[in-house]
Amino acid sequence: MESFSRIIQVTADGSHTLHSPSLNENYHSRHGAVQEAVHVFINAGYHFHSAAELSILEIGFGTGLNALLTCNESIKSGRKVNYVGVEAFPLNNEEINALNYAQFVMAEAAANYPTMMTSNWEVPIQISEQFTLTKRQTFFENITDEDAFDLIYFDAFGFQVQPELWTLSMFQKMYNALKNDGVLVTYACRTPIVKALKEAGFAVSKIPGPIGKREMTRAVKK
Repeated sequence: MESFSRIIQVTADGSHTLHSPSLNENYHSRHGAVQEAVHVFINAGYHFHSAAELSILEIGFGTGLNALLTCNESIKSGRKVNYVGVEAFPLNNEEINALNYAQFVMAEAAANYPTMMTSNWEVPIQISEQFTLTKRQTFFENITDEDAFDLIYFDAFGFQVQPELWTLSMFQKMYNALKNDGVLVTYACRTPIVKALKEAGFAVSKIPGPIGKREMTRAVKK
């Protein structure tokens, strides 16, 4: 799979994001990459789910920020996490080394970030006592898991850039990948997205969004 050019930018909370000129799209909110990830994926997803141990699927591993923040939470709480991140276009070493996410987490989690980003793909890697990471280099459309995950972080590029990733067929894949009572969280809440989630079988709620965004979406498999 060929990569494409990306430019590092600083967001409002001081944390980095990547900008893709070919898509004219940022990987994170310009209002703050870390604040958005904590609000959408950690607070509304990780802390919302009650399972003692969590199996998480991330759609859009990207910069590894969501995985790092989840690893940080798992270390703090002792909660075991099996994390699967899917990404078609992995970062290169220069991009990884330039990102500043380590300063936003505990030292133990920060020390794990290089391993998380440079470890082998397609195999489980024990990052910490609590956190296991498997990275898959593939397109999201190729996901075929069934009844495998408690939680999905749906962090694909936006609807306006890649609408094909926000369709009924994609959300049916997500529904199938979740266990019963599994949860999907995403920053997006457009009407076509909510409609597709409902048609896939999810019970959908719009909840307050991060800074700069009025609402986000949480969907539960019933």
